[in-house]
Amino acid sequence: MTYFPSIETEQLYLRELTIADRQVVYEHFAEPDVTRFMDIEPCRDVNEAEEIIQFHIDDSGCRYGLFHKSDGEFIGTAGFHCWNQESPSKAEIGFDLSPSYWGQGLMQEALTAMIEIGWNKMNLDYIEATMEQENIQSQSLLEKLNFSKSTELVDNLFYYTLDKESAL
Repeated sequence: MTYFPSIETEQLYLRELTIADRQVVYEHFAEPDVTRFMDIEPCRDVNEAEEIIQFHIDDSGCRYGLFHKSDGEFIGTAGFHCWNQESPSKAEIGFDLSPSYWGQGLMQEALTAMIEIGWNKMNLDYIEATMEQENIQSQSLLEKLNFSKSTELVDNLFYYTLDKESAL
């Protein structure tokens, strides 16, 4: 069984991104509001989108495409990267959503399902996230999901952790 099965939630389908998704990934990451709090610039062409997908294929984790069940529209991505399988096992979670879907609870729905994959399929002991200080919406989401926020900034970022023992 694969570590990264497709996921179905109430409103979403999540499946690993492939090179075949390059056009929708390009359109998504060309939007400045999507990349505003990321360490990438907006995509300038489909080749850059293909590089993003290939990076995640080659990384130790996965990157899911999020598709809205109502119409199959690609609305964002979420995934685990920097997966360290040594004890204590950990991975960093990252996510982005098309602005027209902000504030609807969709990313919380997607991340809740992904966190279950992290605990049950990847056998993670904890999950990490880094967040820009100005990214208030995403900070709020992590806090709703019971991530703990570090008290000190590292590289001008907030660090969040979710421990398996305290999450269960």
